[in-house]
This record gives sequence, C-alpha cells and structure tokens, in this order.
Amino acid sequence: MSELLPNHVAGGWVHGTGPGVALIDPVLGDTLVRVDAGGIDLASAFAFAREVGGTALRALTCRERGELLGAIARVLQSHREAYDAIACANSGTVKSDSAVDIDGAIYTVSTYARMAARLGDTRHLIDGEAVRLGKDESFQSQHVQVPTRGVALFINAFNFPAWGLWEKAAPALLSGVPVIVKPATATAWLTQRMVKDVIDAGILPAGALSVICGSSAGLLDALQPFDLVSFTGSADTAAIIRQHPAIARRSVRVNIEADSVNSAILMPGDAPGSPTFDAFVKEVAREMTVKSGQKCTAIRRAFVPVQLHDAAAEAIAARLAKTVVGNPRNSTVRMGALVNRAQYDAVRAGIEQLAREGNVIHDGAQAGLVDADPTVACCVGPTLLGVRDPDAASLVHDIEVFGPVATLMPYRDTAHAAHLARRGEGSLVVSLYGPDEDALARMALDLADSHGRVHVVSPSVAALHTGHGNVMPQSMHGGPGRAGGGEELGGLRALGFYHRRAVVQGAPGVITSMGI
Repeated sequence: MSELLPNHVAGGWVHGTGPGVALIDPVLGDTLVRVDAGGIDLASAFAFAREVGGTALRALTCRERGELLGAIARVLQSHREAYDAIACANSGTVKSDSAVDIDGAIYTVSTYARMAARLGDTRHLIDGEAVRLGKDESFQSQHVQVPTRGVALFINAFNFPAWGLWEKAAPALLSGVPVIVKPATATAWLTQRMVKDVIDAGILPAGALSVICGSSAGLLDALQPFDLVSFTGSADTAAIIRQHPAIARRSVRVNIEADSVNSAILMPGDAPGSPTFDAFVKEVAREMTVKSGQKCTAIRRAFVPVQLHDAAAEAIAARLAKTVVGNPRNSTVRMGALVNRAQYDAVRAGIEQLAREGNVIHDGAQAGLVDADPTVACCVGPTLLGVRDPDAASLVHDIEVFGPVATLMPYRDTAHAAHLARRGEGSLVVSLYGPDEDALARMALDLADSHGRVHVVSPSVAALHTGHGNVMPQSMHGGPGRAGGGEELGGLRALGFYHRRAVVQGAPGVITSMGI
C-alpha cells in the first residue's frame, strides 16, 4: 500500500486513523501517496498553535521574523528538484508550469523577508499620525495595529499547492501569527512536503506552522473569535464558510477568493500584426495553456473590436494549434493534464455548456496526446470558443470553466467593452492591450471598481510586463463581487489582515513611547 503522509499539529507529526485518500497521477493513473486527517484532536492542535506558536512569534521583532522567512526561502530552494518531481507526478504539470507554482512560492517568501527589514525592530505597526483630541496637544489619539492572538487557518485550492501556501503564510508569519494549512486533498503532497522540509530544518518555533491533509471536517468548528480564515476555492464552498457560526456569530475574520471570469480587452487603434495585437494574441493563448488553464487568474473572456474578430480568432487558433499536449515527462510536451478525472469531466461539461451560445474556433478535443493514454490521462487540449453576440449570451459571462478554455467576443466601442467585462460581476483581473496610454489609463480607472487588478500592456512594456495571470507579491490579489471580495498580498498591505487595529488615547509621552 502507498505511503500515508503524516500531519503536523501541536508541534509533532501524527497519522490519521483512517485508511486515507489516494492521490493519483493524472496522466498515468498511478496511486502516489495517501492522506488522512481522521482522529486528530483539532481543539488541542488549534490551542497549541495559538498559545505556543503565537506567543513565540509575537516575542520576535519584525526583523527577526523576516530572518525566519529568509531561512525558509533558502530551505525551499535547496529542495527545488524534489518539489518539481512531486508537481509533475501529482499535478501533471510540465516544468515551466511547475515553476509558476514553486518558484512563485519561493520568490514570495523571499520578497516578504526583504520587506521585513523596512519594518525594523518593532513588534507592532503604527497606523497613521497622532491626532490631538482637545484644544491643545495634551491629550492625543494614535491608531496602532497589533498581531491578532489567534491562528490563521488556510483552506487552499488544488491548483497552487506551493504558492497557495506561502503567499498566505509569508505575511502571516511576518505578522507574528501562527499558521494551520489545509491543502486541497488532490494535490496535498507538495504542500505537506514543503511544510515537512521547513519543520525538519528547525527554523520556526513549535506551533508556528501546521499542516492537516485530508478531510476539512471540524476545522471551522475549532475556530475562536480572534482566529482568521483565508479560503481559496469555489463560490459555493465560500458561501458555506461565510454561514458557519464561527464567522457569523464569533466574528472570525475571513478572506475569500472564489470564482472569477477574467477578461482581456484589445483596445481600438491597432491592426492585425501590430505589437499590441500580437501581445494580446500571445497572452490569450498563453493564459489558456499555462497550468492547463487551471489558474484563478486565467483569461476566460477575450474581447476585440468587431472588425478584428476574425483576425484575432485565426491568430489565437494558430498559436493554440502548436501546443503539444500529453505526458509532462516528455520534453516535447508543452501542456500537461488537468488535476484529476473529476476536473476533466467538469471541463468537458463546461465546454459543452458554453458551446450552446457560440461556436468552436479551435477544438482541443482534436489534439492527439503524446506519451499518454487518452482513456487514462486527464488531458484536454486548449479550446477556443466564439460568441458573435455577447449581449445576448449569458453563460459565457457566468460560467468559469477551470481549464484550457476561453471565449472570443467582439465589442462596438470601449464603453461596450467595459460593460461586457463587468458582466462577470467582479473579477480578479482584467488586462488591456493598446497603443494609446491616455486611453488605457481612462479604461483602467473605469474598470477598477469591478476588478482587483488591471494589467495594462502598451508597447513600452510589451517585453517587460509580468503577465496577465501572474500574481506578484508587491501587488494586491483579490477581487470584488463573485471573486470573493477579498484582498491578499499587495506588499505590506497584506499584514493588515493579520493585525487588529485599535486606537490608544493618552498623553503625548504615552503616544510617543508606542513607536519604540
């Protein structure tokens, strides 16, 4: 029988008491390892994290916590090859796609380690300037932010088992808040291995970092009023979390990242073959195929001026036709598998739904697989759909097919394009492509109300931009409406989620001393 991975709670390793859930290679169909969380004393695990891990972290200065993050980044880098092998086997990703997850995680931890130096030897954050409350300076008000005395519970998605952990854990640990991560079961192996490597290296205080693999049953029940939850996943699960008594009655703070039907817009003013036209085509195709389209930030809807629809369709389809799909162990393969058979079935069903409102421009089902049995491998070729009348359509603005699928649609003018983008009812990201920077700026501000991030590509940054779907630790990640209404990262802004803001009123000497 395959290995049963242990969980790490209350400062020690413990196996679940059940038979475990098998993690499967989505290309070969082999069983890899098993995970189980049955029998864990969750109340004790959470209490240990709060009382032991939290106390130890809060005793450190921000600079010292940053040094811990730097050590974590070095440990993760030293095990880079092992992580790549796990990602290939468990997620079915090619090396370049694995790097998006693994190297993105290491870069994020390293970035927050560097940011810590700016905070210095403080254990809390001063929020704004002191303000007098009376007719003279003898009585003042100063807002401060102090680390919450709870635990941060992360319930993560399957698509980013590495980055999904560390983009949350880095600012939490820097804030002085202990972490318990519950990775998605399907790809929990990489998360568990990263936690194990950090624990084995003896970097963090006991209780500062825990991992629970398997069922999430009982996790929310263990939450107390000063704890935090950060969830990444479906809107349906997010709704269940929001209604849980811990959130609804105990005021546990929650951050949600849910569904997002992201858009890319080619602005007016360019012809086929122009730099911005080519940048748009390249990015749409790339976002469809990176990690087999299994990114919360991937382009799902692509909008072009009506007169450029056919040219864009032809150009994107031509790029997609060059995508080699199959076993990521083969060096010629450029796109691997979906995470499992359930995801494969969901994507196929989603394509059928979207096709009811439009036509198939490039059919991924026609792509032959390299070194992979189509009856076993969870591979779907990139599929580009087209909808000629986006105003009459509804499914394309509502359904997020979480795979290598996007829909191309025409628009009349920029007001129409913005209206169509907003029909996603709140998204993580929209990208704009055009030569006129004034027009791009106006459109960016017009769309900022309904998008967490507006990624603008003009000719001057065409070779430098970080990509529509890449989430950088310096920029905010999250979005309004159906995207969950949450905010992560954004540099030191991320620390706000893990701190409690309070105001201290007193004499100037008291106020001044708090800055020490």
